Amino acid sequence: MRILVVEDDVLMANGLKQGLARAGYTVDVAPSAETAEASLLTEEFDLAVVDIGLPKADGLTLIRQLRSRGNRLPVLVLSARGTLEDTVSGLDIGADDYMAKPFRLPELTARIRALIRRSRSVASACLAHGRLILNINSHAATLDGQPLELTNREWAILEALLIASPDVVSKHRLLQSLAGWDKDITPNAIEVHVSRLRAKLSAACVEIRTVRGIGYRIDAPAT
Repeated sequence: MRILVVEDDVLMANGLKQGLARAGYTVDVAPSAETAEASLLTEEFDLAVVDIGLPKADGLTLIRQLRSRGNRLPVLVLSARGTLEDTVSGLDIGADDYMAKPFRLPELTARIRALIRRSRSVASACLAHGRLILNINSHAATLDGQPLELTNREWAILEALLIASPDVVSKHRLLQSLAGWDKDITPNAIEVHVSRLRAKLSAACVEIRTVRGIGYRIDAPAT
């Protein structure tokens, strides 16, 4: 999952990036609403964490522009402005959640997980597919009740495929989720990770199908 942090305070931005990366997210930082707007027009993210007090255009303006285009990207406002009026204004303008600074990272990551689940219409923190279970909260996978060891990139690919199942996830979408601005990942690398996942899942009859020219999908489990 890929998150865009819109924050002009360098220390805060770096702290958020490191903390969310430890939670398993790919994180990019935009220091202004203008930079974020340009990125959101051309790249794919799963959620945005937006500060209100930005240079030039503020965070509320960014959210307003996002919603005016019909973009339904989940947005969590993280701001030093924590009055009831500020919270109501942020939510009314189109934010999905609002947190005041200072904040606790475990609560922030929990809210992020909840927003992403809601945006993907996933009711539970556990993604079950036959004998395979992914627990999004604990970032743990089990197969037949036994721990399944996955790298961060294998986890990200499998999570995206299970959430979308039985729909296809494009290779471009997987690249966007894994890469971010400070990593260089090629389509061939995606194929390598998928190949390794297939080997790990073969005993559970979980098949990752290649949709030629588009991407990959996991069919719904047999009933």
